[in-house]
Amino acid sequence: MSTSTRRERERANARSRLIAVASEILEREGVSALTVRRIAGEVEYTAPVVYQHFTGKGALLLALVEAGYERLHAQMASVAGRAVTVDDRVLDTGRAYVAFAGANPHLYQLMNDATVDADDRFRAAEPVTRLVLDLLTGWAAAHRVPMTDPMEIAEVAWGTMHGMASLGQIGTIGFPRAARLADQALRALLLAWRTDGEHGVRDRPAG
Repeated sequence: MSTSTRRERERANARSRLIAVASEILEREGVSALTVRRIAGEVEYTAPVVYQHFTGKGALLLALVEAGYERLHAQMASVAGRAVTVDDRVLDTGRAYVAFAGANPHLYQLMNDATVDADDRFRAAEPVTRLVLDLLTGWAAAHRVPMTDPMEIAEVAWGTMHGMASLGQIGTIGFPRAARLADQALRALLLAWRTDGEHGVRDRPAG
């Protein structure tokens, strides 16, 4: 292994460790506890060492958002890969989405609020967006349901999952019930889309 390759690997490992420690602090204490000094102290680095990896708190928060969407995508893709039917792929990933939000409430909030720039969050979410789009495109093809705007359909499904995950943060509802509600909502959407397809309805008139 060359010296440059070893240094790159060491740098990547150090960055991963910083993100992991920051994630733990985030879930224990919330985003307000995340400071460069605090993270440096947790891993016994000096603040300048942390700044070699992140230019500031904003860059660190974006890295957490990116890592969060990577984890969310991996969990949803894993669930989709184990599903038996095309309907199960959609429904199971919806439950996985809400479960992720329940297991990582502070991270999920960071992934979806204005603390991090909206365009940056959108770019970080692209793998999840693509997965949802692919799942629904495959579902539509299997059921011969026409989609004039697949991305719009994917956004409807994603918005539904996000809405249910947000309900899970309400104490009187909770995430187990939110997961059941997400399942019901997605089932209703799939039924509606299949019914529209069977009737040849592709676009509803405005008004």
